Amino acid sequence: MRKVMVLNGPNLDKLGTREPDVYGALTLSDIEQLCHEFGAANDMEIDFRQSNDESVLIGWLHEAAENKTPLVFNPAAFTHYSVAIRDAAAMCSAPIIEVHLSNPIKREEFRHTSLISGIAHGTISGFGANSYLLALRALLNL
Repeated sequence: MRKVMVLNGPNLDKLGTREPDVYGALTLSDIEQLCHEFGAANDMEIDFRQSNDESVLIGWLHEAAENKTPLVFNPAAFTHYSVAIRDAAAMCSAPIIEVHLSNPIKREEFRHTSLISGIAHGTISGFGANSYLLALRALLNL
């Protein structure tokens, strides 16, 4: 069974109530359940985590790097400005798929820049919760 970490950044714990017109009605727990179901059907062990704390996310990225664990990573707001998150992610030798529920390019200009995209194997955005499932499918094919 292949282990995959699914890491989620700040404010994603508020999904379902936070701007549902942008992020949808599903909660992060709903998305986690979808990921676990996909994993069970595809021989993947899903390690799903969320933190609002930059240092916690950096620690998890270090863990993924040390264990060569593939990542599905939604850095949320850290996408646009955290050099520390980017540098920690760059240490990972296993594939990273960057995901976003919304399409950042269709939103405010400050969201158009991703510090993660340049080191990720690929980016999937704009498909709501399906962005996560598409990323997991992409990892199956790498």
